[in-house]
Amino acid sequence: MQFTKRLHPGIRSGDITVSVRIWQRPHVKVGNRYRMGDGAIEVDALREIRMDDITPQLARKSGFNGVVDLLKVAKHGPGEHVYLVEFHYVEPRLIESRSDVAPSAPESAPRNRSPRAARPRRSTAP
Repeated sequence: MQFTKRLHPGIRSGDITVSVRIWQRPHVKVGNRYRMGDGAIEVDALREIRMDDITPQLARKSGFNGVVDLLKVAKHGPGEHVYLVEFHYVEPRLIESRSDVAPSAPESAPRNRSPRAARPRRSTAP
């Protein structure tokens, strides 16, 4: 999960703890951590909301000046589902190991969903 750089100080300070995203499907999982600079954000909650739920107050709580400002950044690709992501920042010193944190890949990055690709190949050798 990536954030525009201007939001990083507010996220690190704990002033920003929610994000509105418009996706085809969720790109984060509750409980997972995603890299942000040296630290990470940990997702506390994820729920689908309606476009009408995006108020000026929610936009400001997300670190934006208003709804229009938020919507310019929130939409990633052809998504139509609106999600509210609640999170908290995890200081670098509190991250036990780098394996605790998923990389922050671009949110429009293709995923390999083929079950065949995930299975190990069988050897045909005798």
